[in-house]
Amino acid sequence: MFSRHRSGASTIVGTLALLFAFSTQAKPLDIPQNLDKIDLSFEQVRGLKKDAVTTRLGDPLSIEGPVGEPAITRWEYADFYVYFEWDTVLHTVKKPSG
Repeated sequence: MFSRHRSGASTIVGTLALLFAFSTQAKPLDIPQNLDKIDLSFEQVRGLKKDAVTTRLGDPLSIEGPVGEPAITRWEYADFYVYFEWDTVLHTVKKPSG
């Protein structure tokens, strides 16, 4: 007798869950149409050579280095730094806000 009530309760709960799932409405997403205009280019330069970085991002505000062995150079842009090992991008770092 107890198992009969238990399965009936789970059926009711399952039915209510399905009704709730079908009754909810999706919110429309606002997706920009000009995705090519979003500037994420500083994150997408790893592995590029210096001339390709200059073509993509323009001239840096300043250049520090090379320092050490292997030679590490840092190019500064308005919002981020680009680090090179010899002539190849190792990493980009976003400047702290503030």
